[in-house]
Amino acid sequence: MNDLLFWLYLVNGTLLIVHEIDSAYWKEWELFGMGGGPGLFMLLHFPMVGIIMYGLIEARGATFAGLLLSLVLSAAGVGAFFIHGYFLRRGRREFSTPVSLFILYSIFAVSLAQAGAASYLLAIR
Repeated sequence: MNDLLFWLYLVNGTLLIVHEIDSAYWKEWELFGMGGGPGLFMLLHFPMVGIIMYGLIEARGATFAGLLLSLVLSAAGVGAFFIHGYFLRRGRREFSTPVSLFILYSIFAVSLAQAGAASYLLAIR
């Protein structure tokens, strides 16, 4: 199960980072009304990507921190899916391309699997 969690984390982290690249294309800072423009948007991604990468290291060993960060990453994936779904239902065109939608649906599916694996490993600790 530890190996499964590692691979789910790796896939989900990759999907979320690719989603963030897509977010830069769609100017997500405008969608959310963030000040600071692309510069601040990019700066916010340094800690985000660092935490994702650190979590992968911890998830590899199924440490307590790795399991918690795995749940956080899963929650971020589910949140991204629902937040963008909300904007799409409201008629926003951002993230409406087949590739963007594939990424969002994949994040959702992998996040659910990852949350299940991490929860199981936490429960048997």
